[in-house]
Amino acid sequence: MTVLHPAPRYASFEGVLDEVVASLGDMVVASRDEHGEIVINVVRDRIEDALRKLRDEHQFQQLMDIAGADYPNRLERFDVVYCLLSVTRNLRLIVKVTTDEATPVPTATTLWPNAGWYEREVYDMFGVLFAGNTDLRRILTDYGFQGHPFRKDFPLTGYVELRYSEEDKRVVYEPVQLAQDLRQFDFMSPWEGADYVLPGDEKAVTPPPASAPVATAPVTGGPAKVDTPKTTDKPADTGAGEPANKDAAKPVAEAAAPAVAKTGEPAAPEPTESRPARKPRAKKVTDTDGAAEPAAEKSKRTRTKKTEGEGE
Repeated sequence: MTVLHPAPRYASFEGVLDEVVASLGDMVVASRDEHGEIVINVVRDRIEDALRKLRDEHQFQQLMDIAGADYPNRLERFDVVYCLLSVTRNLRLIVKVTTDEATPVPTATTLWPNAGWYEREVYDMFGVLFAGNTDLRRILTDYGFQGHPFRKDFPLTGYVELRYSEEDKRVVYEPVQLAQDLRQFDFMSPWEGADYVLPGDEKAVTPPPASAPVATAPVTGGPAKVDTPKTTDKPADTGAGEPANKDAAKPVAEAAAPAVAKTGEPAAPEPTESRPARKPRAKKVTDTDGAAEPAAEKSKRTRTKKTEGEGE
């Protein structure tokens, strides 16, 4: 069953790119439609004018985010990316400018007040400067932080680490101390093997190559060699001490015979004769007459005996 929605997730981009590029004119450096999104590169010094025109004339009312990207091999290594949203047209647009470490980008806080936080984040992570931002300071890292973590030349481990000191009762900074070096992954196939010495393998001693086996002619002269079983022919071969040597010198039959007691110990007693069966004992006669009496008769008889006893 087909589910019909009142509106698509995003409106069609058909004709939007040409419309925007024609409106911005010479402010556009490049434009393209890639990955289902419209991307426009704008001249850095004209970014404020381009964003104002997109907001006022093309209904891109909201600035959703400002991001950064670092390409160290380029002359202008940083991209500043503005993500715009049109609520009325259900469209999204990406605007980009390029810059370097020293050239500032015009601020967008004159158009959207929330741009101040986004520009502070790009400055903190990448070191991009924004001209006109009156509160351009770090927002994610600490006040005394050195460097910008999202730059490609910033080490993954950083330069310092912090911890709470029980002695000083405060957070202290210390140089980074790693328990082991970081591994360098080369993404080579493990089945083909690396074409260099792996770390640690230089400590291994390479065994000398084994010599090739030499073929020799079989020896045919003389009697064939037979393996002789190992036996204990002499008492000294047993290795179990003097008592064991004496037992080893005895013949097999004598050693296997059971030992006979040679002392004057008494022998086992003769079995006793069977006794005659005992006669059964006479059973004692007990008064069991009252055992079978009903409870009422027994109680009556007891009261009669008690009355007779009182009369006497």
